[in-house]
Amino acid sequence: MESRLTKSLGALEYFTFGFGSMVGVGWLVIMDDWLARGGPGGAMLGFLGGTVLLLPIALTYGRLVRAIPDAGAEIAYTERVFPRTVSFAAGWMMVLAYAIVCPWEAVAIGNLLARIFPAMNDMPLYTIAGKVITLPRLVAGLALTALIGFVNYRGIRSSGRFQDFTTLGLLACFAVFVILGFARGNPANVQPLFAASGPFISVLLVAQIVPYFMTGFESIPKASEEARTDLPAGTLSRMIMAAIGAGGLFYVLVIAVVAWVYPWTDIVSQHLGTEAAFARAFGTPWIARLILAGALLSLFKIFNGNLVAATRLVYALGRRGLVHPSLGTVNPRFGTPSVAILLVTMLTAAAAFLGDALLVPITEVGSAVSGLGWCAACLAFIALARRSGERQGTAVAVTGAIVSVAIVLMKVVPAVPGSFGWPEWVALGGWCALGLVLRH
Repeated sequence: MESRLTKSLGALEYFTFGFGSMVGVGWLVIMDDWLARGGPGGAMLGFLGGTVLLLPIALTYGRLVRAIPDAGAEIAYTERVFPRTVSFAAGWMMVLAYAIVCPWEAVAIGNLLARIFPAMNDMPLYTIAGKVITLPRLVAGLALTALIGFVNYRGIRSSGRFQDFTTLGLLACFAVFVILGFARGNPANVQPLFAASGPFISVLLVAQIVPYFMTGFESIPKASEEARTDLPAGTLSRMIMAAIGAGGLFYVLVIAVVAWVYPWTDIVSQHLGTEAAFARAFGTPWIARLILAGALLSLFKIFNGNLVAATRLVYALGRRGLVHPSLGTVNPRFGTPSVAILLVTMLTAAAAFLGDALLVPITEVGSAVSGLGWCAACLAFIALARRSGERQGTAVAVTGAIVSVAIVLMKVVPAVPGSFGWPEWVALGGWCALGLVLRH
């Protein structure tokens, strides 16, 4: 069954899957939340520090994918040294880390389109947590979900080309508006550098959400079985490091240019998006349209990249009999895990009905479950190294495990500012309950 997965991905596709799975539309739709948490200084330092802290985890994944090129990634790494229950738990948590991004993007497409077409806010259907769900927004989210599901069903080659086009398109738009923004802005707009909570809390509140927005560099191992047969050894490891570096740089630069081009305190108080801040600073809507075009491309690619990662993990669980074996089947024509793709697509469509109420809780839960999966991978590397007697990389993996545990504790310890509230606990508990039901 493993050999039936299509092997057609090259180095560029792996980079765009890694980078593309990290950078979505958060930089556009919730920039005001990032700046409210930390101010420009706290937000930039939070993302920069978070990226540096994630490097040991990325290095460990690079070593693991070279030794064990398996779509199961965390499942494959842990099953060699831990009981099957641990392997299932690690895989199931990482499925959530990726799958939870998909409805976020399905909801965000309506948010994004409403900035271009205000009629998207017409025809209200119902309200959840004070957020109104309208028919046009819901239809847009469901249509996008169907499109991404179809692209993935048709084959990894189609998905890879789609990822290349959308990622490179985003980077082109990003380069234009960053250059224009730095040329136009004013240093007075960046003051004060930190939120009212002070430098330490400002950085902490942003650092807590960095794992969610940086989840994606480790999506590369999930597609490792679909690499071209002529791809040089070590390519995937290098692409993991390139993706995390590019992702961290992107977030730091976009926060800097937004705060530079328009007073960040006004962005927070008026709940402005990135494109609105640029439109007001330049006095013309054309720059906003460019940013929205980049955001649309960004949305498509992060949805696609995370659906690829989530479905490969579900496929790996089914192939090992950890969930129903039907989820481990491969379409004989397209070489894709079609049943897993159908399941994740349907779950995404169902979650899209929850609307904007999803956005912030999803960010918080995504950070914690990513930390659990990363910790499992680092611990598996340490155990495998001790078993083989090869200690190279063990110290890095230990550091990665410590960082991962800290990420989880920041979200689950009530005394820590920004820790889980009841919506996050409900979302996490519901996912754990679903895992118990599906556990085979």
